[in-house]
Amino acid sequence: MRIGYSFWGFLGPGITDTPDGGRSHRRPFIDAIRAAGHEVVFLQRNRDLAEAGDHIADRYAFDAGLPEIDVLFAEWRWPIPGRNTTACDVPGHTCDLHRQADLLDHYTYTRGTPTIVWDKDRKIPLDHPLRRRHGVVVCEAALLPSLGSRPLLFPLDDVLLDEADPPVLAAQSRPIPLTYIGNQYDRDQAFDHYFAPAAARLPHQVAGKWPTIGRWPKVTFLGRVPFNEVGRMYGESLATVLLLPERYAAVGQMTQRIFEAVLAGCLPLAPSNIACVHRFMPDELIVNDGHEVLAAVHRLLSIAGTAAHADLISACLAKLDAFRLSHQLRMVEDILAAFDVRRPHTAWRCR
Repeated sequence: MRIGYSFWGFLGPGITDTPDGGRSHRRPFIDAIRAAGHEVVFLQRNRDLAEAGDHIADRYAFDAGLPEIDVLFAEWRWPIPGRNTTACDVPGHTCDLHRQADLLDHYTYTRGTPTIVWDKDRKIPLDHPLRRRHGVVVCEAALLPSLGSRPLLFPLDDVLLDEADPPVLAAQSRPIPLTYIGNQYDRDQAFDHYFAPAAARLPHQVAGKWPTIGRWPKVTFLGRVPFNEVGRMYGESLATVLLLPERYAAVGQMTQRIFEAVLAGCLPLAPSNIACVHRFMPDELIVNDGHEVLAAVHRLLSIAGTAAHADLISACLAKLDAFRLSHQLRMVEDILAAFDVRRPHTAWRCR
């Protein structure tokens, strides 16, 4: 099939001053779709070139118009006041939302093009008309997606998972006991409960956009770091905490931070309030509060570099199996198989 893919982000490392968790998995995901025999054309702007001056996307097709496609696949964009809700000529405006609206209007609503919407941030309201529209499949990166939605987790390249070496990772020097990498968005409560109490007692670092930090004077905030620094920082750290907004925790939606950390040998501690947490985390790394985070880090410090440390990393890697790219690709192929697309694109039916 010819898939029109809409995303607002980067295929490469991009620029520092922007959020885009998709950088860790988007390009392997697209490459796997193409390797499965589908053609992909990107329908938003080439931000790698326009903003980062990076030619990494040169081997992919971009189209600013409304090309012929069989399926529309959109990473969902939502209104962000002052950014994509302003007029196109206003300084600081980004046109991702306007472009998405045009794509949905032309393909989904007018032409009846089969549409996959990946709601990676759980921003589509439950009463949104897209959820009820025939020929639209909404996916969420959650183990317990909303009623009527399909699970499509953040994909982890099978090769990276299979090649990870626990003894080598355990033997690395890890001078920083506790690290958090990620932005503040809706994480204050989790940060207060799990991370801040432990950080007050341990050498630590926090990287990401945290515009409001006055309530945590004992926490060391580094600000945003380049995407290419993420692996290095995890590689120097013994542990991290998987902090999630409540809307993620309630449905078992784990971000890409889990495999970014584990692949670098940084052991993630998971709050016990995350739904289905046992499905992607060994029991001994599940914590109830900041005091348990502190105790867990001290325990890890006592075994750092040993066979027991390597065994824990191995157990975490095994739990990442659910995120395998090959599993997520099968999810997409199942959805595509249900779209009976006939060319020229005039009609379709859902089996």
